[in-house]
Amino acid sequence: MRSQLADELSKLDTRSFSNLGEVGKRCRALILGAELHHELQKSILEGYRSLQEKYGPELSVAVRSSATAEDLPTASFAGQQESFLNVKGRENLIGACHRCYASLFTDRAIKYRVDKGFDHMKVALSVGVQLMVRSDKACSGVMFTLDPDSGFEKVVLISGAWGLGENVVQGTVNTDEFLVYKPFVDQVSNPIISHRLGSKEWMMVLDETADFITSGKAVVNRETPPEKRSQFILRDEEIIQLARWAAYIEKHYGRPMDIEWAKDGITHQLFIVQARPETVHSQKTHQPAFFTEYRLIKRGNLLCRGIGLGNRIVSGKAKILSEPSQIDQLREGEILVTGRTDPDWDPVLKKASAIVTDQGGRTSHAAIVAREMGAIAVVGTGDATRKIQNGQLITVSTAEGDTGYVYEGEAQWEEKVIELSNIKMPETKVMFILGHPDKAFKYAALPNNGVGLMRMEFIINNSIGVHPMALHAFDAVQDKALRQIIEDKCRGYPNKEDYFITRLAEAIARIAAAFYPKDVIVRMSDFKSNEYANLIGGNLFEPAEENPMIGFRGASRYYHPLYRDAFKMECSAMKKAREDMGFTNVKLMIPFCRTVQEAIKVIQLMEEMGMKRGDKGLEIYMMAEIPSNAILAEDFAPYFDGFSIGSNDLTQLVLGADRDSELLSEIFSPFDPAVMQLIAMIIRKAKKAGIKTGLCGQAPSDYPEYAAFLVECGIDSISFNADALLRGIENILKAEEKIKKVSHSA
Repeated sequence: MRSQLADELSKLDTRSFSNLGEVGKRCRALILGAELHHELQKSILEGYRSLQEKYGPELSVAVRSSATAEDLPTASFAGQQESFLNVKGRENLIGACHRCYASLFTDRAIKYRVDKGFDHMKVALSVGVQLMVRSDKACSGVMFTLDPDSGFEKVVLISGAWGLGENVVQGTVNTDEFLVYKPFVDQVSNPIISHRLGSKEWMMVLDETADFITSGKAVVNRETPPEKRSQFILRDEEIIQLARWAAYIEKHYGRPMDIEWAKDGITHQLFIVQARPETVHSQKTHQPAFFTEYRLIKRGNLLCRGIGLGNRIVSGKAKILSEPSQIDQLREGEILVTGRTDPDWDPVLKKASAIVTDQGGRTSHAAIVAREMGAIAVVGTGDATRKIQNGQLITVSTAEGDTGYVYEGEAQWEEKVIELSNIKMPETKVMFILGHPDKAFKYAALPNNGVGLMRMEFIINNSIGVHPMALHAFDAVQDKALRQIIEDKCRGYPNKEDYFITRLAEAIARIAAAFYPKDVIVRMSDFKSNEYANLIGGNLFEPAEENPMIGFRGASRYYHPLYRDAFKMECSAMKKAREDMGFTNVKLMIPFCRTVQEAIKVIQLMEEMGMKRGDKGLEIYMMAEIPSNAILAEDFAPYFDGFSIGSNDLTQLVLGADRDSELLSEIFSPFDPAVMQLIAMIIRKAKKAGIKTGLCGQAPSDYPEYAAFLVECGIDSISFNADALLRGIENILKAEEKIKKVSHSA
C-alpha cells in the first residue's frame, strides 16, 4: 500500500492543485479498503474494555487523531485530520479508528504538507480514544496562553459556545470571549479583565438516532435557544479555573499553548481535552525589533465590521465563495469573503490577501490560520456575504483596534516602520494618552513609562454607549423602543448598573494589565452636557446649555444631584479595577476643578464612595487646565498627588479663544507668553509643594522648543498620543542634552 500511496501522491498538481480532490479521495480509499491489523484491533478493544470497566458498559468515546507533523511549535496543522464524537460499541470504535487513519490524507492535510515541505510518506498518525465529555449538554471551546493577535503574554484568552467544540474551531458561531490576567490568577478575587458576549447562534449536540457506520457522524447542529444566547457560557469561577489550568500547562511545556477545553453537562466538571503549541507569536522574539503603525487617511463607506485580526490594512477585489472546491476562482491577492471556514478551506486561504467571514470568533479556524499565514482577517461580521458584492474593490482594515472594518473602494493609508531596539529613553517620563483599551496590548510594546491620560469618556462612549443615569434610573425611561435598546445592551449582566460598572472596570483593567506595574492615570468622565446627551438615553438627563465647554462638566457634575449617582457608579468601577482585579497601578484624576472648595467636596465624596486617597496606595491627581488652578496651585496641592496640565483648555481659557474656532486659530497658540507663564507657575508651585507634574498635549512632539521649555521648567512627565510618542521622545532627549551642555559649560 505504501508504494500505491506514493504513486497516487506523485500525480498531484502542486502548482494549482487542480486534482487535489481526486488524489485525496483515492489515497483515503486505499486505506479504507484495507483491513486494520488484527493485533491493532485487539489492542484497541482491550483499551475500550478498560474504559468500560471504569465508566460503565454504555459509555461513549471521542476518537481523535494526532499526526507526527501535527501541532508542532512551528506548524499547527490545526484540524487537518478527523475526529469522531459519541462513538459507541466495538464495531463503531474500530470503524472510527480506521477513518482516523485514513484522514491522514484529507485534501487539506495533503495541501498543508506540500506548503510546509513535509514528506507525505514520513508522516505517521496515532489515534487517541477518550471518554466522551458531554459538552453537548453544556459548553466547550479553546484558549490561548497569550493574546493571539498582539502576542501579549500576560493573559489567557478563553473562547467558547454552547455544545460541542467543533462550532468554535470551525467558526460556525460568534463565541463568548474572556480575558484573564495570568499573574493575578492566584492573587486576587477577580483576575478577569474582559467578558465579551457572543451571539452563539448554533449549538452542536449529539444525535442519538444517527447510524455511525452509515454516516460516520453522530452529531447535529441546532439553533441555540434565545435565552441561552443572552447568557455567558461560563461562571466567573469556571473562567478562572480554566485560566489557572492554562497557566500550569504553559509552564509545563515552557511555551505558549493553544488548548481545547470542555464542560460536561451531566457531571458539570471541566476538562482539558487537548493542548498544542501556539505557532505564531511563540516563533517571534519577545520584544519586536520593529513596530509598524498603519494610519487610514481616506476611506470609503463602511460595508461591515467584525473581530479584526492582524493589525494591517489591505485593498483588493472581493471574491465571494461558498465552498472550498471553488479554489480555482480565487486569484492570488484577492480578498476571500465567505460564510465561515473549516480545515477544508486551508488550500483556499493560502491564496487570499485577507479573509472576511460572516461567522467565527477570535479563536475560530479562520482566525488561527490567518495569523499563521500572516494574513489579516475580519471574522464574525454577520453580513459580509450580503453587504459585499463579488468582484467589488474593497479595503480591509484591522489597524483600528479589536474591531475590523471593511470599506468600499480602495482606501488611502500610510505605513510607518519604527525600529525600537535603539531607542533611548529620556529622564523625563514619557507616557501615553489613550482612549481605546483594544490598542493597549499593541502600544505597550513601544518604549514608555505608562499612561499619563486615560480618557474615561472614550470608554463610556465606545464600550458602554448608554448614559449612566439611564441605567441607574431605568424606570424613568418611558420610550419602549429606547428601553429595548438598553435591555439589549445589558444582556448577560445581572442588572443595568452592573453592566456599566463591569464594562468600565474591565476596559480600565485591560489597559492597566497591558502596562502593569507602570502608572495608568484615569481621568474621571469629562463629557460636556451636549456630548452626554448624545449617549443612548442621554437627552432625558442632560440640561440644555448655551456654552457646554465652560458649563456643567468635570468636578461640578460629580456632587450635583443630576449626576451624583452616576459618579458613584464610576467610583465603583474604579474600586473594582483596583481592588477586586488587583490593578493598584490605576491612579485617578479629577478634571475641570474650578475652586479649592470644589476639590475638597469631590475628595470627600470619593472617600464616602470607597475611594479614599492613600488607601491601598490610591493616588488622586487634578487636571490643571483653568487659570484658577495655576494662580492657586499651592492651595490645591494639599488635596492631590499631582497636577496634569491640560494645555488646550488652559490656552482657550487664558486667551478667551475657542479651541475649535478656525477664525481664532492664529490666536490660539501654546506659545502665547501668558499661557507659558501659567504653565511655568504650575510646575514651580507643584515642585515647591512636593507633588508631581505632567502635561498632556501635542505641542511637545510637534515643536522641539516647546519640549525644551517644559524640560527646563522641570516637568516630571509628558504624555503623547501613540502616533506622536517617538517624535516626542526625540524632542525631549534633545532638550535634556541641551540642558546638560549648558550646565557643563557653566
